[in-house]
Formats: sequence, C-alpha cells, structure tokens
Amino acid sequence: MTNLANDFRNHWMPYTANRDFSEAPRLVSDGQGIQLKKTNGEIVLDAVSGLFCTPAGLGRTEIANAVAKQLETLSYVTSFQHGHGKSFELASRIASLTPGNLDHVFFSNSGSEAVETALKIALAYHAAKGESGRTRLVGRERAYHGVNFGGLSVGGIARNKHGFSLSLPGVLHLRHTWLDENRFTQGQPKSGVELADDLQRFCDTHGSNSIAACIVEPVAGSTGCLPPPLGYLQRLRDICDTNGILLIFDEVICGFGRMGTNFGSDRFNVLPDMITMAKALTNGAIPMGAVAVAGKIYDTVVGEAPDKSIELFHGYTYTAHPVACAAALASLDIYESEGLFERSAALETPFLEELFALAELPLVKDIRGIGMLGAVDLDSDEAVGKRGHRALKAFFDAGVLVKMTGDTVILAPPFISSEADLGVMFGRVRSVLEIL
Repeated sequence: MTNLANDFRNHWMPYTANRDFSEAPRLVSDGQGIQLKKTNGEIVLDAVSGLFCTPAGLGRTEIANAVAKQLETLSYVTSFQHGHGKSFELASRIASLTPGNLDHVFFSNSGSEAVETALKIALAYHAAKGESGRTRLVGRERAYHGVNFGGLSVGGIARNKHGFSLSLPGVLHLRHTWLDENRFTQGQPKSGVELADDLQRFCDTHGSNSIAACIVEPVAGSTGCLPPPLGYLQRLRDICDTNGILLIFDEVICGFGRMGTNFGSDRFNVLPDMITMAKALTNGAIPMGAVAVAGKIYDTVVGEAPDKSIELFHGYTYTAHPVACAAALASLDIYESEGLFERSAALETPFLEELFALAELPLVKDIRGIGMLGAVDLDSDEAVGKRGHRALKAFFDAGVLVKMTGDTVILAPPFISSEADLGVMFGRVRSVLEIL
C-alpha cells in the first residue's frame, strides 16, 4: 500500500509551503467543466481556470481524443532539422489569430521558455542588423515573466529573485503602474500614462542604441491584475519605434480570450513586435508555449544568415511536440466552435459587477479588474502573506479555487461559466472574506 506521507516528501511541490501542505494536503481526484472533486468527494469550483490555463473547462473529450490519436500515430519526432504536419498547421492557426504581421511562430514548452525564446530572438535580430551593442533588456517592477534566469532578470517580483543572484547584466526596470489614486478602478485607470516615459529616460541615460527590447504584460497578471493606464501601452510603442527598440507583450495570461479578444494587444489596440503565449494554448491539457514574431524580425534573422546554415541556435527537445500540437489544435477548435472568446467578452460585465461588489467588505483594501481577470487586495496582518496563506486554505475548504499572491486574491473563471456559476463562486469567496 502506498505511504502517502512518503509521497508528500518525494514530490517537492512548486510555489508551495511543502511542510504545511503535508500536514493537511489539498488533493483533488477528478475535474469536469468548472468543477474539481476532492478526494473526499466534495466539489470545488474553479474560479481561476486552473492557473489561467483552462478557459474551456476540464475533461474536454475533444482534446483527449486528439491526444490519444496522436499518441497512436506519431508520439514524437525531433523538430531539429525535421518536422511533422501538425506543427505547421498549428503555426498557421495561431498566425490567423495574432494581430498585424506577427505570423511566424516559434514553439516552446511553457511561458517561461517562451519568454527566454523571445529575449534571445530580440538579441539575435539586432545582431543580424549589425547592432550587436544592443544588449540591454527592459522589464517592469511587479512583472512576472517566468522562472528561468532570463525571465527572472526582466521580471520584477522581488521575492522570486531571492536566493537566485545570477541575473542577466544591464537589465533595467520600468516602475510598476499601481498608483494609490487608482484604487478600486474598474478597467483601465486614468492616471499613470507618464510612467511609460521611464523607457525614454533609460534611452537618454544609457543610450537608445544599447537597448534591445522592452517586455511587459499588457495586464500584469500574477502580481495581482494591474491593467495598463489609459495611453500607457501606446506610449511604450511610440518610444520603442522612435528608438529602434523591440516591444514584447507577454500574453501568457492575457492571450486566447482572457481580455474578451484574441490577445490583449487587440483589446488595447497596440501592436507589439513579439507576443509570448502558453497556458490556454492547449487549454492546460499538455504543456506548450510559443512566440509569435513579426515578419521583419524573422526575415532579418533568417535572411542575414549564411545559406543552408542554422539561423537561430535555440530550441528544445520537445519544441512543437506532436501531442502538444494535437492538444492545441483541438483547443483552438473548441474556442472557435463554441465562441468562447466572445463569451468571455459577454461575461466581463457580470464578472466585474460581482468582483467590485466585494469592495464593501472591511478586509478589502483594493480591487482591480478587466476582462475576465480580477484581483482583490486584503489587509495584511503580521507578515505579508500570512493572511493570504490562511485565505488559500479557507477558500479550498469553502469549495472555491483561487490564486493567492501574497495577500491578493486573483480570480479568472473559465469562459464556460454561466452568470449563475459566477454568483456561486463569488458567494463562496465572500463567505471566506467575511470571517477571515
């Protein structure tokens, strides 16, 4: 018989208080639609789409069947100097969704790898143009760009960096966009567009010809839903254009309908030079990420390389894995056939109404929300994160799955949710916040 205590010790869980978890494990055994089933049979409503990655809900037989068929026909082939049809089909499908001419797709296995890939492509692009002195990268405070060293370097969540001193040299960070005067703003806040001018200040201080790329999330997600101030993203775009800097949007969370549009760049009408994506690309069924790249970048990197040579020395063993491609194609079929991006847009108003109704609770210090993404800041007691950890466990006990970042509750329900489902989710969230 399996010794569960030993199992808990063997699996070193990510972003988890492992010792605390082993004392009272939060285990699930099944998942269908928006419901997870605990091992004791109780139901938990998924109010955060797994981890922003299952907008079409759990247990989709269409994806399972596509994966099973692919495993039976071609379970693997290397993408190094070889290929299979589904990767090209998927790249074309993604290119039909991405804005502008971001129609060249490089596949990875996660959002973290997608960011690493985008940063490398930016450096390779400038080198191919004869501007190899452009090595600086610009990120933003409170940003999350994954956990690899490149992503950690441009990321701006300090706790993620503690203990990991190795960082890319010359990285600069814009100030974050959370301002006290924007508290309890629904949608894009009015104040803060001038914060984008940090990028111009970096150009003036360090030389614009030293900066390769600026990477931001259209809406900062994992830090707790920070929508961009009105005009902010456009100003970043203008500064990048003026100074020859590539603009990268990290849309691992915002992409595939979370903003009620294909990508966040569509919602805010700002075209970046690259978009990173993952999570909802396969509805969370199989790990996969990707970078959509503008034609000028692809043409430069590929065109400047010697004939018949490898143009970009980068890739992963599981790049464009056949099974992941099958899962992604099936997911895109579901999004299209069920109109889930449009459904996300339709659910935004009732979602935000439920979200901002929590403002009356004494524990709530701020609320932010846009699209189907929102966050509630709780009053901290003792050390930051203590109340949040208690809340995490209380939410699970109350039958609702959320994401906690410090003392911030993050909500991002699946697009298949009904308005009634939202009411039940928020009722359970409220019941916890009233007694926490």
